[in-house]
Amino acid sequence: MSSEDITIQRSFHFVVRKRGRREIKPGPKPVPQKSDAGTVPRISRLMALAIKFDGLIRSGAIADQAELATLAHVSRARVTQIMNLLLLAPDVQEAILFLPRTTKGRDTIREIHVRPITAEVDWDSQRQAWDRLESAT
Repeated sequence: MSSEDITIQRSFHFVVRKRGRREIKPGPKPVPQKSDAGTVPRISRLMALAIKFDGLIRSGAIADQAELATLAHVSRARVTQIMNLLLLAPDVQEAILFLPRTTKGRDTIREIHVRPITAEVDWDSQRQAWDRLESAT
């Protein structure tokens, strides 16, 4: 054997774990996936939350909206406002869930704009009001 310098090359990266601990992982650092630009509109998130809350109540995990308000640290009135989104026609609910992302400025459709639509009993009236709201934005 000769006394040559031996060089070993290996790629690795650090991953930050709980409490700031770092862990060495072999291989190059994974490239993060690019997410769509913008944010999901708040009304879409509230619609999804109403559906989730309804599922919790129906499954028996939570007794009622009063218990839900206590657990979520919000008022009963606020829980009612969120749950009233479930009174919308199914196609309006779907349209709210799939609103385009907000890329600049405020959301074009806000919850306060949708509240009067939830007060409508007739789904056809709700659809017409939703169409007017969408065309106004």
